[in-house]
Amino acid sequence: MPRQPHNGRMTHWINTPDALRARLATPPAIIGLDTEFIRERTYWPQLALVQIALSPAEDDILLVDPCRPGMCEALRPLLANPDVLKVMHSPSEDLVAFQHACTTLPAPMFDTQAAAALCGLGAGLGYQKLVQALTDITLPKGETRSDWLRRPLSPAQLDYAADDVRHLHTLHAHLHALLDEKGRMAWLDEDSARQLTNAANEGHDRWPHIAMRSAQFLDGNGQRRLLRLLRWRDAQARSSDRPRSWILDNELATALAREKFDSRLRFDAMLDASPKSPRSLRTPLWEALTTPLPDEANAPLARGDDRDKKQLRALQEAVAAVAAEQQLPEGLLASRRLLEGLQDGGGWVGPLSGWRRALLEPRLAPLL
Repeated sequence: MPRQPHNGRMTHWINTPDALRARLATPPAIIGLDTEFIRERTYWPQLALVQIALSPAEDDILLVDPCRPGMCEALRPLLANPDVLKVMHSPSEDLVAFQHACTTLPAPMFDTQAAAALCGLGAGLGYQKLVQALTDITLPKGETRSDWLRRPLSPAQLDYAADDVRHLHTLHAHLHALLDEKGRMAWLDEDSARQLTNAANEGHDRWPHIAMRSAQFLDGNGQRRLLRLLRWRDAQARSSDRPRSWILDNELATALAREKFDSRLRFDAMLDASPKSPRSLRTPLWEALTTPLPDEANAPLARGDDRDKKQLRALQEAVAAVAAEQQLPEGLLASRRLLEGLQDGGGWVGPLSGWRRALLEPRLAPLL
């Protein structure tokens, strides 16, 4: 049934699968898409609302309640439809929410934040700032920390949610034209495909210890023990749908990995002395800590400041020069961490493959 938000613009509240299927019986070629979710007490984002702008028209916005039985199944055909382009803004967590709740991803996808960066408008632009820049419309930010799982949603929540998709068609038109003009549409397609692939793999990080700064202060065996603990923690968090830090916090994980336990008694004593330790999981935690992983011998080691700093500065300066020539944000081309990966011999993989490699390799290869 339609709802009338307090700003006078019509949206349509959809809370039955039949109503949703009727609205999507003949889907348009382009939709604006967003979600509201809660992720404070769970590992997976809890999908709480799905917003769909079927057209640029003010009254063509669906606010879909995914908490009702059968709604995610009714959404799935639209998300998976290869003939419907889904325009989204900075959708990384939305993708995880869709993958978990609907077991599919919104593909093909057009990320307006990534497109704006490729157009030279700035890196990491928020939705409100981008709408302001391209349409001169100022959007409120009043409901960013709402409880989206409560029902009924307030008129202010409905307005806020509808605004999150109301301008996506307009942003897409502007940005698509700019990308075509600059010849960079293929760049966005490549980055979008990588983002969808990462979401389909549910964010599995084979070497999670590398991202922890404290790992660099451990020796090789300590880093391998930390890797065992982090993989165990991730598996526990996924299966119990609880945040990683609720299972085992980083500080305790590092402390346990640093120790060379000669007995279970010392391990138990260390857990008992820590107020945040998972005492109820002490046996599986001990087994995880002391059982080598099949591939841990191949694990790269986290490094500190022992790299060639002069070489790293030269790489960063080369990236900055290419970014200036292309009128792109430096971080969009290559972060410090990616450059450190090149220094370590990681090669032109992941984000550094494809169009970034074509731009950067001629400048960076001589420095390596």
